[in-house]
Amino acid sequence: MPTHDPFQPLIRHLDPSRLRRDEPMRRHTTFRIGGPADLFYRAGDADDLVRAVEAARGCGVPYFLLGRGANILVGDRGIRGLVIRADVGGIDFTDDGHVRAGAGVEVFPDLIEACLARELGGLHHFVGIPSTVGGALWQNLHFLSPAPERERTVFIEEVLESAEILTEEGDLRTVDVSYFEFGYDRSVLHHRDDVVLRATFRLQPAPRDDLRRVIRENLAWRDERHPDLWLYPCAGSVFQKIEGIGAGRLIDECGLKGRIHGGAGIFHKHANIIVNLGGATAADVMALVDLARETVLRETGYELVPEISFVGEF
Repeated sequence: MPTHDPFQPLIRHLDPSRLRRDEPMRRHTTFRIGGPADLFYRAGDADDLVRAVEAARGCGVPYFLLGRGANILVGDRGIRGLVIRADVGGIDFTDDGHVRAGAGVEVFPDLIEACLARELGGLHHFVGIPSTVGGALWQNLHFLSPAPERERTVFIEEVLESAEILTEEGDLRTVDVSYFEFGYDRSVLHHRDDVVLRATFRLQPAPRDDLRRVIRENLAWRDERHPDLWLYPCAGSVFQKIEGIGAGRLIDECGLKGRIHGGAGIFHKHANIIVNLGGATAADVMALVDLARETVLRETGYELVPEISFVGEF
């Protein structure tokens, strides 16, 4: 007797050449961790992305939008429903210093290098950070610029002009930066089921040598503190910033830097980063997350709040 396939009504709306079943999510996250997604779909352009989202909504199938797979930890049991990889490309410049990029364009290196070639600054601060354009808006991508004359946190909202979105109500709209209600590591996308299709950024002309100098400084700063993702897969900072103290400093002071559980470890250069040392599971990472939170609260009184998102079933 044939088994009922609950996803068949949805599958009829999707391009079969772009669809996979039981796709291991470890292949699609910077942590290199994660169990299988029931369905995994690569949306090739904005129209395809809209069709996939509307089909999932119409069929009542839960879905998760994926960019570079950074800043998330996927559970070992995977993700139920549909994962949509938003491979929406396209980089277009205007004569008045704006660039329009698809949600799936990688901020680094693709978008930053295209801007550098045209001597346009603004996005160059985010060099080295793994993120797509859509992911950058989701988390209000930010970077602590290290040079003394500009030592401050730079946010993507500072250069965002507008974005084309599919709203949770099913409308196609162009919205300005105020729509996103940006904060530190958050945006309206955290509590509205909107989908970014493209974004337009406002850039400033700058000499190529000046842009390259900032890029070198930022990369050097990151290299001293952050792991090489090829050697140490990770999701970046695990806990939110604690103003004036630093989550990493608290974890370090509690003697947890370098602590290992299974295949995961608290990074030896930066205690607010947990790395995959080889074959780590989500359970290994969660054990270190819980250890850090419990130890820091007990010994310092500070409560660590996760910055990464926990996706799927643990």
